[in-house]
Amino acid sequence: MLKSILTKYGYSINFIPVAGLKCFPPPINYDHIHLPEKPKLKLLEKVPQYPAGIRPPKMQKKLRLMRGPEEIHNKLIHKQYGIMALSGGRLRSGHFEMLRLGIGRKMDVNRMFAIWRVDPPWQPVTKKGQGHRMGGGKGSIDHYVTPIKSGRIIVEVGGRCEFAEVKRFLTIVCQKLPFKAAVVSQELLEEREKKMKILEELNQNPYTFEYIVKNNMGGCRQWISPFDKKWFGKFI
Repeated sequence: MLKSILTKYGYSINFIPVAGLKCFPPPINYDHIHLPEKPKLKLLEKVPQYPAGIRPPKMQKKLRLMRGPEEIHNKLIHKQYGIMALSGGRLRSGHFEMLRLGIGRKMDVNRMFAIWRVDPPWQPVTKKGQGHRMGGGKGSIDHYVTPIKSGRIIVEVGGRCEFAEVKRFLTIVCQKLPFKAAVVSQELLEEREKKMKILEELNQNPYTFEYIVKNNMGGCRQWISPFDKKWFGKFI
């Protein structure tokens, strides 16, 4: 059609077919991945079930359950993708439901699966009714939460899929969490560890936070937080 239009106005055109060579990367082999029978996230209970005759116990705030780094559940089991917490916080039953529905609706169950890496809500949070005066004992249990530390893997996603496919819907639910979180893969976690080691090896300043605290320079151990003596300013 273009040739007929141009020849109408006196233009001459020569079309030369050209064959080029293309080099595409080989497809990823997923033969070692086995999908479970139930690929979606299961529904978690809002309230923990206690045996008959036992009154649900009340608990203090216990903020230490959210402070510091996660030392156990900080790696991916299936070595693929997941959501990792970047700071401490608490997950309520509404957050669990948001994660379950947000991932389950966007995930292709024929070639993907998702698993929980956190416990269902177990820590009771008490609250007194509005307008009550001080005293009268501890308030009644209002809801249950799950404390999360920095570096904890919350949800893990895997299957016959690439990181670009999973990152789309994981980023949406990741932004709705009550604390900072990020979508990670096994490659990103390995690069993160390498960067931390390189920064420690190439550091030219001998007066690091750890060195200052351990040597009590300026009498800092008298006024700094006890958590800074343990984690050296990395976790607030």
